[in-house]
Amino acid sequence: MLDQRAQLLLKTLVERYISDGQPVGSRTLSKQSGLDLSPATIRNVMADLEEMGFIASPHTSAGRIPTPRGYRVFVDTLLTVQPLDALQVHRLENQLHPSDPQKLITSASKLLSDLTTFAGIVMTPKRRSDAFRHIEFLRLSDKRILLILVSADENVQNRIIFTDRDFSASELVEAGNFFNQHYAGCTLEEVRHKMQAELQKLHRDMSTLMTAAVEAGGEALSERAEDYVLSGERNLLHVDDVSSNMVSLRKLFDAFEQKTGLLQLLDVSQRAQGVQIFIGGESSQVPLDEFSIVTAPYEVDGRIVGTVGVIGPTRMAYERVIPIVDITAKLLSSALSYH
Repeated sequence: MLDQRAQLLLKTLVERYISDGQPVGSRTLSKQSGLDLSPATIRNVMADLEEMGFIASPHTSAGRIPTPRGYRVFVDTLLTVQPLDALQVHRLENQLHPSDPQKLITSASKLLSDLTTFAGIVMTPKRRSDAFRHIEFLRLSDKRILLILVSADENVQNRIIFTDRDFSASELVEAGNFFNQHYAGCTLEEVRHKMQAELQKLHRDMSTLMTAAVEAGGEALSERAEDYVLSGERNLLHVDDVSSNMVSLRKLFDAFEQKTGLLQLLDVSQRAQGVQIFIGGESSQVPLDEFSIVTAPYEVDGRIVGTVGVIGPTRMAYERVIPIVDITAKLLSSALSYH
């Protein structure tokens, strides 16, 4: 779409703007680009770039700044990523050595934030945590039953179930045996589908108890951990480009609080290969013009289970943030697999 001259000028403009945050004029481009072009020629190329939507002119300056579309072209075709050197990678490895998985997730999130001075986010692993190994029912009193659920990864959860009628101890043993014989090792979602047919073999009261157990078990397992760990979000309050824009900051922190959009975006990233970059309002899940999100999936024993990422201003040093996100994902994969 762009000839080599226009590409070089756009690349120079984006790099300069990322560096100092000031609109870039034709005189600066003439000095920085290394092209032997007159200021008039550069102004003509900039006018073309502006017409195509790659740069824009703030009202208060004769210079230009990149648009999200300009950043996209820069990131996709013009960016030269700076790989981390061996010493930096070694330091990262020391901070993500094998330990408790939840501590590793928290450490990775904080590490991303510390290294980039933006917000670090790590989606917690998607495991077969909904799969259960054993279920037991204990009668507490009339119409109150304690559900004891042991998940496939040995986590024990308890929930109280309120029933329409009183169940005897023998009935509860029968219900537990039925569950464990037919469904042990299944996820609770799989149990829901299988039960629709098989529970017809049981009388109605038992069927009601089984359904209540699945619902309570699902809630218990889903509450075991946060969907993601977020670190350094307060760093974004001090970013020059956005600190004065309270509307944008409020939208971003609303997204943090509501979680749904961010989780959808992280889930999309998890299904992609390698580093993904969402610039400005490109993502329908988190439509924030002033922010970008750089993500990469991580895996455990060869299976992708989550996503790591950095949330920062569109004016971030992508060539530095991208390798940080990439290597953090790889090191987290290694540490979790070792564990």
